[in-house]
Amino acid sequence: MTSKTLLLSNNLSAHFYEQGEGEPLVLIHGVGMQAEAWYPQIKFFSQKYHVISVDMPGHGQSDRLPENATLQDFVAWTIDFITTLNCGSVNLAGHSMGSLISAGVGITRPDLVKRVAVLNGVYKRSTEAKAAVIQRALELKTGHVDITTPLSRWFGSSELEQSAAERVKSWLEQVDLDGYSTAYTAFAYGDDVYADDWSKMECPALVLTGTGDPNSTPEMTEKMAELAPLGHAVVIKNERHMVNLTAPEQVNNAMQNWLNIAV
Repeated sequence: MTSKTLLLSNNLSAHFYEQGEGEPLVLIHGVGMQAEAWYPQIKFFSQKYHVISVDMPGHGQSDRLPENATLQDFVAWTIDFITTLNCGSVNLAGHSMGSLISAGVGITRPDLVKRVAVLNGVYKRSTEAKAAVIQRALELKTGHVDITTPLSRWFGSSELEQSAAERVKSWLEQVDLDGYSTAYTAFAYGDDVYADDWSKMECPALVLTGTGDPNSTPEMTEKMAELAPLGHAVVIKNERHMVNLTAPEQVNNAMQNWLNIAV
C-alpha cells in the first residue's frame, strides 16, 4: 500500500492508503478504527480496483474536525475528499459510522457515487439503543475509553477472530481521544439524519450485516435495502459487528457482486 495525504479545501489533511488500478473503490472505516481496518478488502479488491482506504477525521493520520462536528460535517468532509481525489465518481463503501457517512454522500451527492455499500450500518435506533450509545459518547467526553467491552461484543474465540481482535485493540489504544469523542458523538446522534431519504438513493446499494450484531440489526439492514430503489440486503449468519474482518470471504463475495452491477 502507498501512504498519501491530501490537503482539503478547509486546510485539513486527509490521510489514506491506495493500492491497485481500475475503478476507484473508496473505503471508510468505523469510529475508533483507521484505514487499515479494511485489510482483507484492500488485499482482495486491489487486484482489480483502485482501492483507496481513508482515515476518517480525527483517526489515524487525518486531522480532526471541530469538537461539535455533526454527521453532516463528516459527510461534507468526505465529499471534499472525493472531489479532491479528482478521479471521477467512485464506488463508496463504509463500515459502522463509515456506512452512515457513505449513505449520506450517496443520498446528497449522487453525481460522485457509482455504487454504495453500507456494512453494519444503523437505521433509526430504538429509544433504549439510542440512550445507550449516547451514554457511551458522554463517557468518552470525560476521557473514559472502554476497550474490553466492545472487543468481547465484536469477536468470538476462533483464531481468525482473535487475530482480528488484537489488531482492533491496537487501533483503539492508539486513537486520538478528542477525535474519537467527536466522531462517536456524531455517530450517536446520526442514525436518523438521512434515514428518511433512503428512497433518494439512486445507485445500487448493498446493505450488509451479521445476525449476531445487536446494534446494526438485520431488521435495520432489510429496511434500508427495501427503501433504496436499487437496494440489496445481505445478512451473514452467526457474524457480529466486525464482519468484514471475521467473515472476509463472504463480505468480499457480496461486495464483488455489488461491484458487478452495471451502472
